Amino acid sequence: MRPRLTAIAIRILMLTLAANLGLAAVCFAQGAPPTLKGTPPVSSSQDGQQAQPAQPGQNPPPAAPKVDPAEEAAYKAYFDAGSGSPDTRIQLGNDFLQKYPMSRYSESVYSGLVQAYYAKQDWKNFYSTGDKVLALYPDDVTVLTMIGWVIPHVFNPEDPDALKSLDKAERYEKHAIEVIGAMPKPPSLSDDQFAQSKAAVLSEAHSGLGLVYFRRAQSAESVSELQQATQSAASPDQTDFYVLGLDLQKLNRFPEAADAFNRCSQIMGGLQDRCKQSADAARKQAAQPK
Repeated sequence: MRPRLTAIAIRILMLTLAANLGLAAVCFAQGAPPTLKGTPPVSSSQDGQQAQPAQPGQNPPPAAPKVDPAEEAAYKAYFDAGSGSPDTRIQLGNDFLQKYPMSRYSESVYSGLVQAYYAKQDWKNFYSTGDKVLALYPDDVTVLTMIGWVIPHVFNPEDPDALKSLDKAERYEKHAIEVIGAMPKPPSLSDDQFAQSKAAVLSEAHSGLGLVYFRRAQSAESVSELQQATQSAASPDQTDFYVLGLDLQKLNRFPEAADAFNRCSQIMGGLQDRCKQSADAARKQAAQPK
């Protein structure tokens, strides 16, 4: 499986949490108290005192959410386990959700569990937990993008529900792209950070769509998506270039196929030799008289 997906997922998570005004990762990084989704933080004056009450005729400022120290500590323990063992993260995450099912941190914990199950390649729990997340939070771009990416990569044409799974992956990636496009820049991110985060997520979504169309033998559509995936990625994926080359070969676009295979061969990974051979073959095909 793709080694950089977990790192991208962390950036997706950062973007999601920031856009939701304060679930865990951004809050701890900024040292600010988390806020409920959709609830702006209580403003403060320059000396750190709470802002003055609203003037007559104005709506009063929203009350700060009540903090449960035990819940905060449990979430911090879960969050701190992010770079450790997936099993530890899964245990802490499930314990947290059982104890605090209505927590403001639920979406963050659920998303982290999906990532942990991905790391273990525990597809049964990966998909079932993803379904739970999206039933509660249908716009969670972390989960939409990851599931939409994984489905075509672990695709089994012998599975009786294989085509339905591809339809699901397509829906998820298209919806993720819509959500990302409508996201306002959160104040906790700079313009550059926001642009980089969006580009990383969009690259994953277009990559997933490209693989969906490749599995359906829709070569032209696959080329369009994979070109977007590789152009916007800071570290393009080797598999994307390889599949792009295969698609371009099917479309008899041999010079472009040779270029895609050549770029694939320049990336460390298990496809290097195959891509070098494919690049040579595509160049020979391009040189043949029409």
